[in-house]
Amino acid sequence: MNPMRKQFASDGALPISLELNSTKNPQAELPDHLHDWHEIIYVHGGAGTLFINHTFYEMRTGDLYLIPGNTIHKTLPHPDAPPTTSVVFFSGPFVQASAAGIGSFSFLQCFDTARANRSYKLELLPEERQRLEQLFAGMQEELDAREPGFMQAILLLLQTMLLHTNRKLNPGNRKQPHDGSRPVWLQNALNEIDAHLLHHLKLTTLAAHASVSPSYFSRLFKQHTGLGVTEYIVAKRIMHAKELLAGTDGTVAEIAASCGFESLPHFYRMFKKVAGNTPAHYKRSQ
Repeated sequence: MNPMRKQFASDGALPISLELNSTKNPQAELPDHLHDWHEIIYVHGGAGTLFINHTFYEMRTGDLYLIPGNTIHKTLPHPDAPPTTSVVFFSGPFVQASAAGIGSFSFLQCFDTARANRSYKLELLPEERQRLEQLFAGMQEELDAREPGFMQAILLLLQTMLLHTNRKLNPGNRKQPHDGSRPVWLQNALNEIDAHLLHHLKLTTLAAHASVSPSYFSRLFKQHTGLGVTEYIVAKRIMHAKELLAGTDGTVAEIAASCGFESLPHFYRMFKKVAGNTPAHYKRSQ
């Protein structure tokens, strides 16, 4: 049997889904499944088994699990003491694109490392657990209060969580190169993408303007922004589309065309992948 694919309906403008301090129900757990979004699981208490990709992990209090997008996984709660967890699902391209161009730090590097090492569990020190639990508590407070800017606050808390997770998982990368080490052509390329976001952007054209080969351009772009060129452009276009959906009376088809998408089905597919729901649903929610 093929694994099922889980879909998300994010809250408003933010492609993040939260399940905080939730006790697992053995009868309600999904079978083997996967999804486009990345997932972070923190175990507050209880027990169970977590299957990720190829390995079974015995869930214990204080465990942290990183599940990259499109990774098969399944939770098997202990019938007598099911685990209580906090789980964050989020669109990697959106979270990274919101910070791309500031420096060479990648919020998603910890997921790439977990996938490369085929090891998805982190054992945290007591002070690391306390800090993580405070971040989850902050998310819960923002979600409950829903004061102005609460979605931006949740995004910042998530990025802080990813920052510390990356520092723990990749201690050798703590000293990030200063801005001067970023090639001038890369910043020019980011500016060019922003200026011509709605036009047909080709890797070969961007590389030619930078006077480097396409393969070198792709490698350095990924290294410094945390996203591939296409991922970055699509995420930026979706962010722009969300602004238009919320702030104009244009139809979904008109907005798709104005954001550089050649077909409506492609726009729907990419929007749902990045934002977690359909353009029509998002427009109605605004």
